[in-house]
Amino acid sequence: QVQLVESGGGLVQAGGSLRLSCSASGGTFSRYILAWFRQVPGKEREFVAAIRWRGGFTSYAGSVKGRFTISRDNAKNTVYLQMNSLTPEDTAVYYCAATGDRFTIPTMGYDYWGQGTQVTVSS
Repeated sequence: QVQLVESGGGLVQAGGSLRLSCSASGGTFSRYILAWFRQVPGKEREFVAAIRWRGGFTSYAGSVKGRFTISRDNAKNTVYLQMNSLTPEDTAVYYCAATGDRFTIPTMGYDYWGQGTQVTVSS
């Protein structure tokens, strides 16, 4: 059973940085896509970034491109989301997700989800 556990959320001022971590266990991830999504109350969960467990593939939402960086440490089974130049609009619960299928953006394409970590950016 694949398990994903996020950490690293918190409160930060606008312009600041945070690094989120997603620790993955219970599976063989060599063919997986790991992704970050975020959700604010009353809105749909939206795609933020994704990375293939092996190889150089990454993808970003337009709203975070150039500010956020997704990376992985295969030895630690961990995916990171480095978030820089944060704005209040980045405030959300951030979720880690995984799929053993090909890359996709809709949430329905992901089989496994973490519990989420809150990121709050104050103005």
